[in-house]
Amino acid sequence: MDLDETDRAILRVLRADARTPFSEIARRVNGTSDSVRDRVNRMEDAGVIEGYHAAVNAPALGYDVEALVGLEVTQRNVDDVLAALADIDAVRDRHLTAGEWDLVLRIVVEDTDALRTLVHDRIPGIEDVMRSRTTLVLDTETDAGGLQS
Repeated sequence: MDLDETDRAILRVLRADARTPFSEIARRVNGTSDSVRDRVNRMEDAGVIEGYHAAVNAPALGYDVEALVGLEVTQRNVDDVLAALADIDAVRDRHLTAGEWDLVLRIVVEDTDALRTLVHDRIPGIEDVMRSRTTLVLDTETDAGGLQS
């Protein structure tokens, strides 16, 4: 789908606050509510907008430790390892990668005891996980919602 500057402006507004009313978006992009609604629907139908999500503050819920875990796995069973990892609530993101690690996980847990249990017992217990390395995340900066437009 080709996006024009108005589509990109709408995406910037929605990335900053997906609850922004169409009337407010229309004001910001010099359009009408109906035209914004049509453009948003078109971008949803084309898969440009995949959904709307609440950004949850993990530390506010008591999840104070975030880590990245690189895994080396047996290549013939990567899909099985990914499926096993999907069943672990603390594993927030699973990335299939090229490089030193076959998979990189983003993990969010309550404390270092929970992290230790996860990376010393639970993840190594998954068949075909050969080796791992854990890195604690100290701080995160993000572009607030995806690709620049």
